[in-house]
Amino acid sequence: MKPLQSVAMGLVIVVLSARFGGYDALADPVGWLLVYLGVRALPADLDRRSTLLGLAALAGVVASVVWFPVVTADLYDADASLGWAANLPQLAFSALLCHVLAARAAAAGDGRAARWLGITRSATIVVALLPVLVFGGGLVSFELTSYLAAGLVALTLIWLLFSYAGRTWTGPVGQTAAREASAS
Repeated sequence: MKPLQSVAMGLVIVVLSARFGGYDALADPVGWLLVYLGVRALPADLDRRSTLLGLAALAGVVASVVWFPVVTADLYDADASLGWAANLPQLAFSALLCHVLAARAAAAGDGRAARWLGITRSATIVVALLPVLVFGGGLVSFELTSYLAAGLVALTLIWLLFSYAGRTWTGPVGQTAAREASAS
């Protein structure tokens, strides 16, 4: 499996939910393990690779804690904004991944991929900030909209990761140059 495919498949597990007795059968920590392994398989020269690994690990730890239904219920009962805060590592990871991959695509001359990843990065940041308006600003009527936007952005990222998994710029820089030279 290619590294971006592993990341995308992990995010699919994180995004989807199959509840049985309050527990998610598609356990998010398993998804974050796939994400972590996928990022680890990305080239060592990838910008901010260690930060991405740290954010994936942090998101996995948070997902392990909130996987238990009682914890999630307590979080949302205490304050709905705590549920949002628990998702910040995931959103930070997604935004940074888009940023790093957009820069790599741009450097390789893949302008269309760079634009899509840049748009997805910006949308992820907007989604991360929407709860501030909903919970902090009292715009409760935007709560459903913020959830829908978050889902759409996550699906877009997953689609892009699967789509770009085979691009040469997702490999090591030396390999990328060698593959492009042999293709000519």
